[in-house]
Amino acid sequence: MADKGVNKGRRRFLVAATTVVGAVGAVGVAVPFIASWQPSAKARAAGAPVEADVSKLESGQQMTVEWRGKPVWVVRRDDAMIEQIKSIDPARLRDPESSAPQQPSYVDPELRSIKPKVVVLVGLCTHLGCSPTFRPEPAAADLGDDWPGGYFCPCHGSRFDLAGRVFTGVPAPLNLEVPPHRYDNDNIIVVGEDEGAA
Repeated sequence: MADKGVNKGRRRFLVAATTVVGAVGAVGVAVPFIASWQPSAKARAAGAPVEADVSKLESGQQMTVEWRGKPVWVVRRDDAMIEQIKSIDPARLRDPESSAPQQPSYVDPELRSIKPKVVVLVGLCTHLGCSPTFRPEPAAADLGDDWPGGYFCPCHGSRFDLAGRVFTGVPAPLNLEVPPHRYDNDNIIVVGEDEGAA
């Protein structure tokens, strides 16, 4: 058959134009698809470090900040609280030396803090993720005469001391987590960044 009346130049132009439009369309679809793999601004912000100003936190008080969607407790301990932590018989604690990896290496294993008077803990029970209550008073009537003060999880009865160390004979298997944190100055704690990070 003869190609009468077929303009080969026009055919080449239409094939080339269709190819270019198809390529632009493919890029237009691929760019948003690949961009959707990146975390959203909200997700990036949720994992970002947070600052806690402890300048107004008095001895025996606890404050809560949110980091990565979790409650993080900051407690200012007084001398009596520190002595109470140190007086607990290690046999009563499941991990008295804090050997399980529930805290950064730069915190003291007994007091589980960088500075003795301030402790930073993730406020979730290591049993099923409930949020224990802050019960700093020793010998609380409902917790018994041997209660040294600390955290009590009302969901299943887990108990932790004022350093977040778990007692034996309770469902929680591990001490409360100590998140990475550092001091920006005497009053500002940055939760989510390790000590030495700037």
